[in-house]
Amino acid sequence: MLKFSPIFLAIIWAVVMYYMSAWRTKSEMDQKSTPLNDPPLEALTDAMADVLDLQRIKVHVYEIEPVNGLAVPDGRIFITRGFMKKYYDGEVTAPELASVIAHELGHVALGHTKRRMIDFSGQNAIRVALAMVLSRFLGGLGVAIANTLTKMLAARLSRKDEYEADAYAAALLTKSGIGVEHQISLFEKLGTLTGVGGQPMAWMMSHPKTKDRITAIEDLRDGWA
Repeated sequence: MLKFSPIFLAIIWAVVMYYMSAWRTKSEMDQKSTPLNDPPLEALTDAMADVLDLQRIKVHVYEIEPVNGLAVPDGRIFITRGFMKKYYDGEVTAPELASVIAHELGHVALGHTKRRMIDFSGQNAIRVALAMVLSRFLGGLGVAIANTLTKMLAARLSRKDEYEADAYAAALLTKSGIGVEHQISLFEKLGTLTGVGGQPMAWMMSHPKTKDRITAIEDLRDGWA
């Protein structure tokens, strides 16, 4: 009878989870989204499309309440209905929302969306294998240690992606004539818009601290001036 090592089994499980996650994501987005229909906002996305030499940037509205923007592995860009409500209520301007779309375009252009899903599956494989090994010596504490270590790794990789997507968005917004000031002003509102108060320790956060992101964008702006 064949014997499989924990690491080999974890790798197989990670591959299966990757394809299942990709399928679930596509199915969810297909069922709960509609194409964006907002002329003022589409005028701004058309300006960005001209810079990128694209016919059009396709944006969809994802019918959930949390305030967020996201990109999926197949390259589609989504703004949540909750974000759109903030826009229609006057809490967010069209250029500020365009900066969110530019950021998500950055994730697509830089390959983050596909890599994140692969990383997620790989990190789960590492977590399972590490938990199996450590639990032999430390019991339940080994599982807790494995979970903490993989969360720290995931947070670090995600923060790097966010800074890169911010930089991409800043360049695109500048070249399209929209400017980074709207990107900065949105970040200044973000805590209020999302209802998030205090932030967890930076090394456990999936996103960098807002003030650090603003500083990085301002540094880019000043360097281009």
